[in-house]
Amino acid sequence: MTQKRLSALGPCRASQNMNILDSDSLDGGFMATIGHQLFRFAIVGAFGFVVDAAVLSIALSWSNLGLYWGRVVSFAVAATFTWWANRRFVFGEAGATNPLKQWLRFLAANSLGALVNYATYAVAVSSSTAVATWPVVGVALGSIAGLAFNFISSRAWVFR
Repeated sequence: MTQKRLSALGPCRASQNMNILDSDSLDGGFMATIGHQLFRFAIVGAFGFVVDAAVLSIALSWSNLGLYWGRVVSFAVAATFTWWANRRFVFGEAGATNPLKQWLRFLAANSLGALVNYATYAVAVSSSTAVATWPVVGVALGSIAGLAFNFISSRAWVFR
């Protein structure tokens, strides 16, 4: 049976135990669940950006890590934060999944998502003079492609 009400901060569990042929599914319940999860996933990603930027700023101000090692540290902290937030607020606890195994899957999936992001950007700027002139358009296209890849891989592989 489809869960009709989704709490504001609780995990989206409506798609679990849902029969795709259920009459509730046919009226948009399944797509609404995906939409809620995607929205929450994007919000978690935005907070992850804030964590990433804050940790990098702190690392650069308070240590001698430099631009590159500081970024490694900030990425690790932000990735851990987004894994935890997605586990808690987007996909639920994902059953009895080993948290370390899940975290490693999350890092692997998001690393591939970063490659999708960069490849999309590279193709866009190399194949369009307009995008090469305004590369922020390529960044946006890459971000959308990376977000889609990360969401799909998180939903299908990491938090299943």
